[in-house]
Amino acid sequence: MPHQFETSSCSDDSEDNNIIDPAGIYTMEEYIAEQSVLHNLLERINVKIQAKIQAQQAGKSRRRSGNRRVIERNHEEGHQRLVADFFCEDPVHNDKLFRTRYRMRRALFLRIVRALGEWSPYFTKRTDMCYRQGLSPLQKCTAAIRMLVRGSPADAVDEYVQIGASTAMECLERFAEGVIDKFGGEYLRGPTSTDMQRLLQTGEHCGFPGMLGSIGCMHWEWENCPPKWIRRLNHSDRGFATFVLEAVASQDFWIWHASFGVVGSINNTNLLNQSPSFTEVLKGQAPPVHFSVNKRQYDMGYYLANEIYPECNAFVKTIPFPQTEKERLFARYQEEARKGVERAFAILQSRFPIVCGSTRFFQQTTLGKILQACIILHNMAIEDEKDMAAACFDTSETSGISAALPSNINTGPANCLTDVLQRNATICAQPPHGQLRRDLTDHIWHQFGPFGDK
Repeated sequence: MPHQFETSSCSDDSEDNNIIDPAGIYTMEEYIAEQSVLHNLLERINVKIQAKIQAQQAGKSRRRSGNRRVIERNHEEGHQRLVADFFCEDPVHNDKLFRTRYRMRRALFLRIVRALGEWSPYFTKRTDMCYRQGLSPLQKCTAAIRMLVRGSPADAVDEYVQIGASTAMECLERFAEGVIDKFGGEYLRGPTSTDMQRLLQTGEHCGFPGMLGSIGCMHWEWENCPPKWIRRLNHSDRGFATFVLEAVASQDFWIWHASFGVVGSINNTNLLNQSPSFTEVLKGQAPPVHFSVNKRQYDMGYYLANEIYPECNAFVKTIPFPQTEKERLFARYQEEARKGVERAFAILQSRFPIVCGSTRFFQQTTLGKILQACIILHNMAIEDEKDMAAACFDTSETSGISAALPSNINTGPANCLTDVLQRNATICAQPPHGQLRRDLTDHIWHQFGPFGDK
């Protein structure tokens, strides 16, 4: 035990000898000078930090490395102003002004905002690494809608929404993608059996039993076409590169089918060969249509078309040069009913002017997404506002036209090429001497003529 005590005492003495005395390294004057230098350095750093904070609070511009200029925007103020104007309990702008600015009702717009928030975190309220509030979902969706309904450039919504041009463009593309993914399957599809029954009932009320709608195309110039493509895509009739939209619309202006793309020498006729309009018919998945006109039975529906479309069982065209009163009456009713697709185009362009002016700002792939999103939003607004429009037919009226989906219909892929070719031949077959058009002419004369029922 004494030996252990002596060892412990020796170790304590060695530790005391290893302690460094600051006075042996530098003097008190040197220590004070070093502390003064550190204090001055901290003061300069603090002044620079305070200057940057004050510049940010004052909303001044600052520059990063390079030529890019970043403008500080007050996102929270923009969000609060937007809520106060349109989305609070007592907004500045009433429902009528909201529909004028957004081209839809407030409830429909909020439904889209909520759906996009579920679709992607991009449309949720987030903070950055400095814990600053970013753009709210209302600001992002409002910026996208304003560009769609005004056809304006991206920087036109900067001052009100407090959003930059590049961010607004990104919001528009993300908005279009989200609308297509969330609502495309419901609002841009072919008609079901229930829809077919309603369409056929509408057609019969207009004097055209078996009519499924009207088909047409809309052309406009592609102003942003690359110069090396202009010659190849130059339209022979118009002298410039064009886009074309082929659509099938019903009398309530619902667009059931839309095909969009760049055309050069393609017109309404040969565009039909590249269009998926009759894909379901060729696959055998379309609900069958059975109707009778002038005591004659038919097994396939048809679309009203203008004179540029080919003569086939799928289209009923007007009489170019009517000679008798009966033919003139048919031509008048056919041209009036066929204007459904033209009115749908007009409403689409009026509701979303970017459809006409977007070719100046975007590339082809982005244009396709924007146009498809506009058609989906158009159909959503038509469904949401159907109570505002007068019914075009009596739903209690019975109809002699049937459209049912039988249990043995093929809902899988069309594996038999022979069946596909046979269906294609049935669609493209020329009607014998215009039998369907003559039956429809007699039907309209008996129904709407001077001695008709109506």
